[in-house]
Amino acid sequence: MQEQAPDREAAATQVAAQRGDAGAQLRLGIMHLEGEGVALDLGEAVHWFRQAADQGNAGAQVLLGLMYCGGHGVAQDQAQGAQWCHKAAEQGNARAQTLVGTMYVKGRGVRRDYAQAASWFGKAAQQGDANAQHNLGLMYETGLGVCQDDALALDWYRKAAQQGHANAQYHLGVMYDTGQGVRQDVAQAAEWYVKAAQQGHAKAQYNLGVMYATGQGVCQDAAQALQWYRKAAQQGHAKAQYNLGLMYGDGWGVCQDDARAAKWYRKAALQGGAQAQYNLGVAYDRGQGVRKHATRALEWYLKAARQGEARAQYNLGVMYEIGRGVKQNTATAKEWYRQACDSGLQEGCDEYARLNKAGF
Repeated sequence: MQEQAPDREAAATQVAAQRGDAGAQLRLGIMHLEGEGVALDLGEAVHWFRQAADQGNAGAQVLLGLMYCGGHGVAQDQAQGAQWCHKAAEQGNARAQTLVGTMYVKGRGVRRDYAQAASWFGKAAQQGDANAQHNLGLMYETGLGVCQDDALALDWYRKAAQQGHANAQYHLGVMYDTGQGVRQDVAQAAEWYVKAAQQGHAKAQYNLGVMYATGQGVCQDAAQALQWYRKAAQQGHAKAQYNLGLMYGDGWGVCQDDARAAKWYRKAALQGGAQAQYNLGVAYDRGQGVRKHATRALEWYLKAARQGEARAQYNLGVMYEIGRGVKQNTATAKEWYRQACDSGLQEGCDEYARLNKAGF
């Protein structure tokens, strides 16, 4: 590969860096990291970051730490990465303080210590770092490393949310939605969900879909519910996939389409959603949107039933009693009826009692 000739700015930066200018060394390292004006060379980037870091340049210390953590241009070494980030954090670098806090949360390069994490997040949060503000809010909400305090969680989420932090906007929406740490206000919840949803936050998109479907905090609007469920579903959100399936199955807000309903039930079912597994079982049982297939119906009912889905347990009882998709077995049918009864389904209790009375 032909080596890229440095441009005029890069050449001047290199001269300054070689003379020991820490700022130039940092800039030259970034140039090699990004391949701007010089050849992309991670090893050279590490070299110049180290030169500047050894002179106490906090920005270079952060980047050198990240290079060690990721194993870019140098052998991966989480402990070395943590040490360099710590040096920058002690100089007041907010990004480094947030990184060090995250290292203490995850136990990467340091021993896990939630109190230390909260301390470093607090330092960065006070400087306005949105990620740190969000993380500190999460720690106050959960009580990790600090005394649990919903009011403080709300305050820090709000600060981060006002800076456009999508996850903080979502959490703030949840707190307004549930009245956690603040007076319940579903309209405010919807506003924060919208902000996060517009940034692609799947959980916010799902919650917004629910609000449009139920008319809580917003005017009920099936088309809007469908739109937000679809956005979340396309990102893999299992509950959104299930609800999207329901809307296609019921023809609410969209033309009724059993095939599309089954498609979305399958996506949610493959992620372990018990209700979706049951509905997919019904689709195979009845031939709705898929080719009728008793054995596949049984398989999906079984997956849902093992998660305590009462209707699936009942349907398994029916299938074993009449021998549809499986060898007939009254004793097994009775056991599934019993489980459906225990799960709160009256029909299961009735069928169990019937078989019991018949002497099975």
